[in-house]
Amino acid sequence: MSPTLLAAALAGETTERPPVWMMRQAGRYMPEYRELRQRLSFLELCDDGDLCAEVTMQPLRRYNFDAGIVFSDILIILQRMGLDLSFGKGHGPAIANPVRSMADIQALREVDAVRDLPAPLKALRILKEIAPVPVLGFAGAPFTLACYAVEGGGSRDWVRTKRLMWEQPAAFQALLDRLADAVGDLLQAQVEAGAAGVQLFDTWAGALPVEDLRRFALPAAARALSRVKGAPTLYFTRDSGPFMPWLHEAGASAIGLDWRVDVAHARSVLGPDVPVQGNLDPIALFAPAEELVRKTRAIIQAAGPRGFVFNLGHGIVPETPMDAVEVVVEAVRAWRWTG
Repeated sequence: MSPTLLAAALAGETTERPPVWMMRQAGRYMPEYRELRQRLSFLELCDDGDLCAEVTMQPLRRYNFDAGIVFSDILIILQRMGLDLSFGKGHGPAIANPVRSMADIQALREVDAVRDLPAPLKALRILKEIAPVPVLGFAGAPFTLACYAVEGGGSRDWVRTKRLMWEQPAAFQALLDRLADAVGDLLQAQVEAGAAGVQLFDTWAGALPVEDLRRFALPAAARALSRVKGAPTLYFTRDSGPFMPWLHEAGASAIGLDWRVDVAHARSVLGPDVPVQGNLDPIALFAPAEELVRKTRAIIQAAGPRGFVFNLGHGIVPETPMDAVEVVVEAVRAWRWTG
């Protein structure tokens, strides 16, 4: 694959087939990753630039992906800001000292991406030399990071986050501003380290009403992305269907679509000049091969030949059959637009 295929799609150009990569394409579904994790904790792994590069390379050795994404985690930046982050086995992330007041926000440390987050930057410099395809950088969007910082972990309803947002809007805005500047600087540092583009994951912005999405989440994402120069940017949120008319307010070059969105409808709302990425249901990877190929082709057909990157609508889950990933990758690579 020419490394320009991804760049062409993200620039909105017509390509003979879409480039393909998958969110969480490196991780727990791969035996070589599980073997590595037997020796190291997740945070130890994320703090080792050489190993981050190695994990990024693992799926690129197995599959003909057209892009990689550097291995790290969106929450590391919160740890560097002074939050006590841990990952319990099977329990997800936990923060022992969550942010609940203006005083807590003012106590957060300033983050220098080069100084405080060297591992993904080192990995990107390594990958620029050894990866056979372009490698993306990424970060968590300010609103999604705020959700974890305020709740102290994951949540179904994000009650504490929304209460802080509504009861202390000035404090919540201050938190978003701090996070946006730190995230934007991290994304730009990744570009300067060799990332071919960067993706901003706003996983939980879809939990907001439209009014609050436009008041808080999208402006914060735009503040972060405004700091990125010299590479394309992608904005992804789950449950994005109801928000399609406003997603351009994030200021990204391209929009990542979750699996609940009809691609053709999204393109009609966003407009033909907005590149999109997506959006196979990750659980479709458990479907029979012929159904998986059918679904893959249907998404490509609906998206059209211009400005489209094939991906999942969210990340690969740990139980995913490895053969299914290859089925999708090869189905995308076999596609050709004609006429």
